[in-house]
Amino acid sequence: MNDVTSKPPETSPPLAWAFTPQGARAGIRAGFNGNTSGMAPGYAQGNLVILPRDWADEFASYCRANPTPCPLIGMTEVGESLVPMLGDNVDLRTDLPRYRVWRDGVLVQERDDIAAIWQDDFVGFVLGCSLSFEHALELAGLRVRHVDEGKVVPMYRTALQTQPVGRFHGPMVVSMRPYTPQEAEIAYEVCAKLPGAHGAPVHMGDPSAIGIRDVAVPDEGEPTAILTGEQPVFWGCGVTPQAAAMEARPPICITHAPGHMLVCDVRVEDLRLL
Repeated sequence: MNDVTSKPPETSPPLAWAFTPQGARAGIRAGFNGNTSGMAPGYAQGNLVILPRDWADEFASYCRANPTPCPLIGMTEVGESLVPMLGDNVDLRTDLPRYRVWRDGVLVQERDDIAAIWQDDFVGFVLGCSLSFEHALELAGLRVRHVDEGKVVPMYRTALQTQPVGRFHGPMVVSMRPYTPQEAEIAYEVCAKLPGAHGAPVHMGDPSAIGIRDVAVPDEGEPTAILTGEQPVFWGCGVTPQAAAMEARPPICITHAPGHMLVCDVRVEDLRLL
């Protein structure tokens, strides 16, 4: 039986400390373990993947071959936990509210920090996240339903396959936000300008066209309401590497828990792919 550590109930982030990236990370280090949606509006949030050095080059190549679900925006030196390109004292061991630990492709544990299990051969990767573009959608006049509902964005495995590189392969995972057709066009235009946050949607409309059986039953996150006149709009998602890790089965892999991201000091419009 896998040792997946239970967690106390999550709480919404108090805006007094979560409005800036530095405040958000300080609150997380102090014990906040909820989702980061809505934190530090306008600033980038990142998905996390940590692998042993022997797997690092292969994974970096996988990200570059699949920039839509895996936009690589940060990478550490071997054994280093700090990511100076993404902010001052950004520490991958402590600055995410929840982590997942995978061994041989199996999820074995969730933790609030990973300082105690850090290894000298680890290389950390930070991938752009769709939570980064939600403030831009709001500035364009669009509501973000899962934020309004206080939920983690729904995520789904699809029938779309990523470009395999070495041992890494698997399905694309997508996130979903519902919009009317007119709103979806606005969302497309806004997000197409933000390749560091997954860019434009990969699909709009019928979920079954990309292999999603029931949009009301996400694989990760929480279901969100789709109102009359709306359609589901799907973006590439940084949970994709977790699916690839399950297939590649490295001896150890550490990732963020879905919705529990690294809040960075970089503005989303300033993100550059590595």
